[in-house]
Amino acid sequence: MFRQGGPVALLALAVGAAGPAEPSARLVPVRVDHHVHLNAPAIQAFVPAFCASIIRLHYGGCDPALTTPHTPAELLAEMDKAGIRRALVLSTAYLAESPMMQPPRTDAAALMRAANAWTVDLVRRDPTRFRAFISVDPLRRTAFPEIAHWTGNPAVTGLKLHLTASGVDLRRDRDLADLAAVVHAAALAHWAIVIHLRTQRMDYGAPDVRRFLTAVLPAAGDAPVQIAHAAGWGGIDAATLSALGAFADAIQAAPGRFRHVWFDLSGVPTDKASKADRQAMVGLIRRIGLRHFLPGSDWPYNGVDLADYYTRVYPELPLTAREWAVIRSNVAPYAR
Repeated sequence: MFRQGGPVALLALAVGAAGPAEPSARLVPVRVDHHVHLNAPAIQAFVPAFCASIIRLHYGGCDPALTTPHTPAELLAEMDKAGIRRALVLSTAYLAESPMMQPPRTDAAALMRAANAWTVDLVRRDPTRFRAFISVDPLRRTAFPEIAHWTGNPAVTGLKLHLTASGVDLRRDRDLADLAAVVHAAALAHWAIVIHLRTQRMDYGAPDVRRFLTAVLPAAGDAPVQIAHAAGWGGIDAATLSALGAFADAIQAAPGRFRHVWFDLSGVPTDKASKADRQAMVGLIRRIGLRHFLPGSDWPYNGVDLADYYTRVYPELPLTAREWAVIRSNVAPYAR
């Protein structure tokens, strides 16, 4: 979501693969995109000041996809062209209360509510094509009232949490406790939970995942948990491989504990990763199990052409045709 270059590089970058891509005619259609974004008008008006703030704080610049308005009609047209039946729309309301916004907005809570309301209304307008995830900043006291406000609303499928934008540090006990409490509240609401797990730490990796698995994941109970970007923030690098490797170790040790855990591949496959990193990612996917991986695009952050993304970019990750057929066909229970 931001340009690479600062200590936080909150990216929507994509990283890629080796070997010849499969011909598009052989690709199994993706039925559900498990990770897309549409900025509500309130957030779209907010982002110029937000992007100016993160530049001042040396976090790098914003991805142009964040500052470029996109409409539900545009997303639907791209879905139709790609043959995608449904998309999980993840609210970007969390940006309103991000500590990256300095000075903070005095109306941040109202802005968050407006952005979540707009996202939820997408389902009212087109219930067959969209599933709505509200979002909050888990370190803010407004998180629980916001969750309470939407609990019981049949148009809400789940909760999106973005640990980088919210400044969560998984090595800080207080942050772990706050995050666990919010995850538990979402589980009590019978929601699925999508978590952008990667934090601002430059040494993010396996130690952070192990703390998450010990202190936070149990708070979800049996609620579905979707780890965004295969535990990274898009692309493949040492930090992402370290984090996903910790998940692989834990899943191999106790597979039953992770029946309700999935990983989306939004922004992960691209042509920018080394062959070794692409092979390492494939090795971890195989260790964890294909059923745990979901197709996602992070639209519009990897380009607005969903058909191109799923037919040209996805095969950059060197899985076999059979393996891709499984992953591309996967649909999480909360996305049906």
